[in-house]
Amino acid sequence: MDLRFLESFVTIAECGSIAEAARRLSLTPAALAQRLRTLEQELGQPLVSRVGRTVRPTASGLAVLGHAQGLIEAARDLRAIAAGDRPAGQLRLGATATALTGLLPEILERLRAQFPQIEYFIRPGPSAELYQGVLAGNLDAALIVRPQFPIPKSAGWLGLRDEPLILIAPTGLGVEDPLETLRRQPFIRYDRNQWGGHIVDRFLRQNALEVQEWLELDALDAIAALVSRGLGVSIVPDWAPPWPEGLRLQKHPLAGAALRQTGVLWNRSGARIAAVRAFVESCSG
Repeated sequence: MDLRFLESFVTIAECGSIAEAARRLSLTPAALAQRLRTLEQELGQPLVSRVGRTVRPTASGLAVLGHAQGLIEAARDLRAIAAGDRPAGQLRLGATATALTGLLPEILERLRAQFPQIEYFIRPGPSAELYQGVLAGNLDAALIVRPQFPIPKSAGWLGLRDEPLILIAPTGLGVEDPLETLRRQPFIRYDRNQWGGHIVDRFLRQNALEVQEWLELDALDAIAALVSRGLGVSIVPDWAPPWPEGLRLQKHPLAGAALRQTGVLWNRSGARIAAVRAFVESCSG
């Protein structure tokens, strides 16, 4: 049995959509559907049922899922175990949207040059989700926003970038007093469900700022694009470049605002610990 096909089935079950699973695995939907058909033929049972554009595991699929993850994990660990103290095997990494473009490429470039035998699986997502993935053992490490609560001793933390909160406004808007601008202009809020959004919300409350909120988004690049179009102002962390091209923005520091710290969270133990340590060292430059 090709474990890649089994992994593909697990991803389809998690996503509930072949199209979404294909995007996550960097495959075409047709190629992923073919993998699924091949696996179903090999096992002799249908593994999913289709309802509109969604797919759900059948009874046979649910039974297979109960054992599939253990088989996949065991296969991943074998390569790392065989390599001993040398970094090898598949690293399962998570990254927020801004870390995915602003931090991870340089880190992987350094690590890939030194340890080409390491393979990678990368899951994008919000910090809270990736944090839980690391603690549950579903991810080896993740580039996330530091939580505002203590990190358990089973995990390690290395801060990589301190990002001050800034006011972003469209070019041409007169900004003499950033706080007064926030009171008077339409406000686009960084989602309060995001850990970075918690910091923005705390700044607004600490300064008793009553803003004219009309939109709340969890995508920083989308917020920047809307502000660039003159649709409002916002408070965002000054995240690692690249920012979207062609933006017509002005940035203003906010006195007394807390920092959003982005860093790497990792599991301190496991079969792939040598590769995890190599990744953390690469993060520190």
